[in-house]
Amino acid sequence: MSVDLPLKGLKVLDLTRALSGPFCTMILADMGAEVIKVEPAPDGDMIRQWGPFDHGISVYYLSANRNKKGIGLDFRHPDGLSLLRRLALQSDIVVENFRVGTTEKMGLGYESLAAERPSLVYASISGFGNQGPAKHWAGFDQIAQGYSGFMSLSGTPETGPMRVGTAVGDLTAGMWAAIGVLGACVARQQTGRGQYVHSSLLSSLIGLLSVQGQRYLSLGEVPQPCGNVHPVIAPYGTFQTADGPLNLAPATQEMWVRLCELLGCPELTEDPRFRLNADRIQHRMELKALIDARLQARGRMEWTPIFIEAGIPAGPINTLADVFADEQVRQIGLVETVKHPDLGDLRQVGLPFLMQNASGESSVGATVHSAPPRLGQHTVQVLRDYGLASHEIDCLLKDRVVFQGPDS
Repeated sequence: MSVDLPLKGLKVLDLTRALSGPFCTMILADMGAEVIKVEPAPDGDMIRQWGPFDHGISVYYLSANRNKKGIGLDFRHPDGLSLLRRLALQSDIVVENFRVGTTEKMGLGYESLAAERPSLVYASISGFGNQGPAKHWAGFDQIAQGYSGFMSLSGTPETGPMRVGTAVGDLTAGMWAAIGVLGACVARQQTGRGQYVHSSLLSSLIGLLSVQGQRYLSLGEVPQPCGNVHPVIAPYGTFQTADGPLNLAPATQEMWVRLCELLGCPELTEDPRFRLNADRIQHRMELKALIDARLQARGRMEWTPIFIEAGIPAGPINTLADVFADEQVRQIGLVETVKHPDLGDLRQVGLPFLMQNASGESSVGATVHSAPPRLGQHTVQVLRDYGLASHEIDCLLKDRVVFQGPDS
């Protein structure tokens, strides 16, 4: 038997668009918050125009907007902004990712709202932070990946800097913002007061630099792109088998010795070029060529269980077709199915963690509860839930302040 989701009872007014903000609010929705996605009528969130499309519906939009209720509103109508303020002041959390300063001009800034509702938790996501010379730059993921140094760590000396294959700046900014919101909600339980949470694509990516950032801060080393090898451990990375690439991660000296035994070349452990990790780092490409030659004797899925059984981390490099057909992926239950009013069964990657108590009751397990909403799908329902009278809702619809789309 499952228990209530942990954020049940919290109402989130979602003023975000594109990816970073919607990803943040989707995390909150997955954990049980009631998220009200406000989209500009008549065109909706810009992400709806980004391909590819499944029967005319953006899969980009589908990837970041489940479990939400959707309303359509004319942001340029003066009554639209006053309505948004009313809704914000009746919400527990507001999330926005406009350019820095925009919500203040709209009368929806944190200080203005918190003056009337001190318990409000307010989260903003920007491209480059809310102060400094780049604070007004638009938040585009690739620009932030380059600015943050993230791209300088990827690729090879031959290719030069490479971006990560997903919008990692957008996604991590959304995750950091969600973590900040959760922290602010916990603090509010103790103080009764909300807080302002701010994350940015730039700060989120710098926050992920990990050992590479510490190398520079501690040693002054500027890491160079090194492709699919580990920056400070060797051998560690991608190697070539008889039928394609394999990831190998013998991270300790003991694993290195064991690897040489399995590959039939124990003499390498006494070679002065490869005796210690520091030596192997200096001669990593020579070592890679020797290991690749030995790996040609078998294919990826022949080698993988041999290494795993010997306690050496290893695994094939899968395509997404491989991933979603994999038995391990299937059994951990990451892919969930929800009914979409236009697409029928819609498969999605759910929230990638579980929460259970000692009795095995789950407060976060299956997380895909409702399909991403159509534009304005829940406008009338949401306004009623916020306490607006029927005649007022009718006037807002008639004056095109709000838009009611087709329901499911």
